Amino acid sequence: MTGTTTPYRAGAAPAPGSGHAVSPRVIGLVLALVAALYVVAPAMNAAVAPLVHTDLGVTAEDNAVAQIAGACLAIGVLAVTGRAGDLKGRRATLTASLAALCLGSAALAVSFDPATYVLGRIVVAAALAAVFVSCLAFMATVSMPGRIRRIMGGWLAAMSAGFVLAVNLAPHAAALTGWRITAALMAAAAAAALLLVRRLLPEAGPLAREALPDAVRTVARVLCAVSLAAALQLAPLWGWQDLRVGALLTAAVLACAAARARALRRAPERRRAEQVPGAVWTGALVAGLALGFTQVVLTMAVPTLVSAVGFAGWITALVLSAFGVGGAAACLLIRHRNVSPLAGASLGLPLAALGLALLHALVDHASHALVGGFAVVTLVGFGTMLAAAPQMARFLAAVPRPHLGVNAALLPVAILVGTAAAQALPYTSALGPMPLPTEARELLWVGTIVVAVAALALGRPVVALVVAAASVLQYVMVDADTSQPMSVIVALGVGAAAGAVAWSRREQTERLTRTRETASALQCAVLHPIPSRLGGLRLAGLYRPATAGTAIGGDFLEALDTPYGTRILIGDVRGKGLQAVQTVTDLLGCFRSRAHETEDLGEVAASLDRQVRRAALARGDEELFATALLLQHSGPSQDLHVVNCGHLAPWRSVPRAPASWTSPPSSRSASGCWTPPEPYGPTRSPSTPAPTLLTHTDGLSEARNSSGDVIPPGRAARLRRPAHARRPWSAPRRRRPRLGPTTLADDIAVIALGPR
Repeated sequence: MTGTTTPYRAGAAPAPGSGHAVSPRVIGLVLALVAALYVVAPAMNAAVAPLVHTDLGVTAEDNAVAQIAGACLAIGVLAVTGRAGDLKGRRATLTASLAALCLGSAALAVSFDPATYVLGRIVVAAALAAVFVSCLAFMATVSMPGRIRRIMGGWLAAMSAGFVLAVNLAPHAAALTGWRITAALMAAAAAAALLLVRRLLPEAGPLAREALPDAVRTVARVLCAVSLAAALQLAPLWGWQDLRVGALLTAAVLACAAARARALRRAPERRRAEQVPGAVWTGALVAGLALGFTQVVLTMAVPTLVSAVGFAGWITALVLSAFGVGGAAACLLIRHRNVSPLAGASLGLPLAALGLALLHALVDHASHALVGGFAVVTLVGFGTMLAAAPQMARFLAAVPRPHLGVNAALLPVAILVGTAAAQALPYTSALGPMPLPTEARELLWVGTIVVAVAALALGRPVVALVVAAASVLQYVMVDADTSQPMSVIVALGVGAAAGAVAWSRREQTERLTRTRETASALQCAVLHPIPSRLGGLRLAGLYRPATAGTAIGGDFLEALDTPYGTRILIGDVRGKGLQAVQTVTDLLGCFRSRAHETEDLGEVAASLDRQVRRAALARGDEELFATALLLQHSGPSQDLHVVNCGHLAPWRSVPRAPASWTSPPSSRSASGCWTPPEPYGPTRSPSTPAPTLLTHTDGLSEARNSSGDVIPPGRAARLRRPAHARRPWSAPRRRRPRLGPTTLADDIAVIALGPR
């Protein structure tokens, strides 16, 4: 038995103690400020590392232990905190996380030996992870699914701005105040954030006290991520041949296999209801991995390359902070424009690869190292976030609300695993020294390869090919002559052109897809699909507008099962465009209504005639008219009644003996609609051999082949069946008229019918 509470709606309830409703903008701003602690703390730790080494004797090995243990613990804390938010409420979980961060930072400030400092670092890392996932789930909870893209864009832009400030200010703050005061300031910031959350943010949950769809699968995924992150970070320290590293990798593989097996064992309908779609889940995972990997590569390569030119440390921090500038620009673009995940990856990944490939060349010479390096790192940040942010927003929108917190942990977990993967490289190990300039360039090329692999994993081989080709061309051009700025400019232009082509192609593909989906939906709404069986008949329908890209023209067709038998309508309206579509809609609506209420088929035709009269009078179009053919199949004798209102006669064919089937003459009434002078009597269809009637509009009779010759309707629309079929109309995929190679001058509508 589960208990539920009403979910919180942003701006609809007052915060505790405030006495007034809280604006959604205020909630988003508070969450962004609190989550910024997640990016400020690592910059602070890096800035105070030399000071801590001098005062407490904390060695590189101690920092490696704190880094590896903190990352592994953080992965588990992310899942636990996310689930706690689902059950206990977002605000309560966030305040508890901030309290843990305050205590951990205070413990750092009073550390007296390396052991206590390392322990404080581990606690702070776990608390920061809890704060981040709590803010992320809180933000998604108070946002409508349709607005998550905008909210996520602004939220990530604020975090990117926090990264810029932290990278540039943390070294100066540490140098001025010392490492203890810096840790105390972090504790004070956590305490202030705690008071701010309790004052301004209302409770946003719990949404539902529901059990996880599969707790074993969730635990297996967490164990896989923890084992993999530990193995990747420990491998450079212990060696890839170490049995402990092999055991961790084996545990990761087994946990992944167990999670996959548990997912496959559930019924398909339950998997669809409980899980995020595979493409959405994979896209978010790959985006997080690429983001974490790229950040580490830049953090290690940029200081080395800029320092090699002879610039001061503050310039190095300025160039590195450009990653946040580009990321903020991309997130603001996503906030104000609906950039789809595929479009973002199609442009963002080539741009990120372009920047990584050119960075080493642009900082080779002091004349353009600062401006060029800043511009290229900005390009990398812009491309990476342009590809990652839409994937993350789509993932959060697709996550089931009752399990939002535990699923939202995937995003920071993916970033942490991507960071661990980058630290498995020889030049980025926790114990390794800063890479040399040559090694830093190799890191950038490895990052380019990872970006190309990410493009391939996102399902876009064309984008991966563009990334690889642009990078190879840039490498050849830059390596040929790096002393000439023109070679760099040309390479930059080539890569930018490649990214623009990929973006344009993706945008055109998405517009075409949306147009086709809209056209298909419109056609299904106006022209109902012809069923394969109706009453005593087997039917097949074909509709093809003459104008490519449109769904409906001036032709119409319908088949209904009524109390008076199976009734079929096919016809053609004069004219094209919107007015013809409106007339078609009116006629089909009239037929669908009158066919069920009127016994006489001729009276149904008269109703259609009156409908055309009304349409012509309302639009002031005296030339408006329509032709129609109505058929009714009913009675014990299975007779076929036909009323022809100036329409083309149907074709009657029997196996190996096609012949034209004519109808009596008809006249045009003053109303502009074709009506018969007298009811058309029943026509008995012979039972052996089984005949096929082919009703069609004039578009089929006017169809031409590639030579311009008119094709007879019986040959233009060929009724095909597979060779193994014993009866006509078997095999559902072939149960329809097939149009041969023709040139269409008009719309085509065809209904073929035969006895069951």
